[in-house]
Amino acid sequence: MRRIGLAVVFGLSLFAAPSDAGAQTPSVRTIGFLGPPPSAGGLVQAFQQGLRDLGYIEGQNIRIEYRYTDVALQGHPELFPQLAAELVQLKPDVVVVSVTEAALAAKNATSTIPIVMVSVPDPVAAGLIASLARPGGNVTGLSRQTRDIISKTLQLLKEALPETTRVNLLSNPTEPLSSRMVGDAKEAAKLLGVQLKIVEARTPAQLESAFSIMHADRASALLVVTGAGFYLNRAQIVELALRKRLPSVFQNREFAETGGLLSYGPSTVANYRRAAFFVDRILKGAKPNGLPVEQPTQFELVINLKTAKALGLTIPQALLLRADQVIE
Repeated sequence: MRRIGLAVVFGLSLFAAPSDAGAQTPSVRTIGFLGPPPSAGGLVQAFQQGLRDLGYIEGQNIRIEYRYTDVALQGHPELFPQLAAELVQLKPDVVVVSVTEAALAAKNATSTIPIVMVSVPDPVAAGLIASLARPGGNVTGLSRQTRDIISKTLQLLKEALPETTRVNLLSNPTEPLSSRMVGDAKEAAKLLGVQLKIVEARTPAQLESAFSIMHADRASALLVVTGAGFYLNRAQIVELALRKRLPSVFQNREFAETGGLLSYGPSTVANYRRAAFFVDRILKGAKPNGLPVEQPTQFELVINLKTAKALGLTIPQALLLRADQVIE
C-alpha cells in the first residue's frame, strides 16, 4: 500500500551537562521543511549542505522537521494543508516550502511564523507577497522565473532541430501558472513557424496515454511545461520520450541529466542551497517582510549528446559551443 505523506524527524543529540552552574546549554532552533523527498534530484541534500556551510548542524544547533510532499505532488494536493498544519503546530522558528501549493498552504496555516519559499514561479501573482522588493507579511525566499523560459526553450529546440515544424507540448493543467506558460509557448510557436499540439497529463497514471497520443500524432519533438509533479516523475517522462523516439526539451537540468535531449533554466539545486541563506538571516533576527525575494540571474543550457546520438540526431556545433554542459 502506498504511503500517503512521509514525516522524518532527526533526533537531537544530548548535550553534556555543564561543568558549572553558569554554563549555557547551546540553543537548538527548529526548521520546518515542506518539500520534495531526498530522492528528488538531491534538493534536500542541497538545502542541508547550504545550512552546513553556514555553521548549522542537525542534532547540534538545529533540528529539522521534514514533511515530504512526493505523494501530494502526484495527485493528492489536499495533503499540502494537512502537512503545513502539522509543521505549524510544532511551532518552528521558520518553515521552508518548495512550490506554490506548499507556500500557499503554509501561509494559510500561519501569519506569524516566517516562511522561506524555494521555487515559486510567480509569488506576486500567487498572492504570497506584495512585491519582490518588499514582500510584506511573513513570506520571503526565492522565485523561479518561468515567464520567458518556455519560449526560450522552444527557441532552443528549433535551433537544435531546425527542420522541426510540429511539436507536442506536455502540460499539467493543475499546476499553478500552467495555462499562462502554455499561452506563452503558443505565441513563441507562431513566431518560430512551429505547429504546437497540447497534450495534458494531470497524474503520473495519465502519462502513458499522453505519450500514446503523441506517438500517434507523429510530431517530431516534445516540449514539456515543467512543474513539480513532472519533476518528481522525470525518469518516467524521459523513458517514455526515448521509447517513442521523441526528442524532448525541458526547463530543469535534471531532465537532461536523466536522458532528456536538452534543458534550459535556472538551477533548482542552487535555489535549495541558497534557501539556507534566508533561514540563517531569519534565525539571526531578520524579518521576512524586510528580505527582498531573489530571482535567478543565471540560466543553464544542458545538452545530452548521448541521447542525441541514440535518436540519430546531429546537434549544430554552434549550439553545443553555447551549452553550459554537454553530456556525452
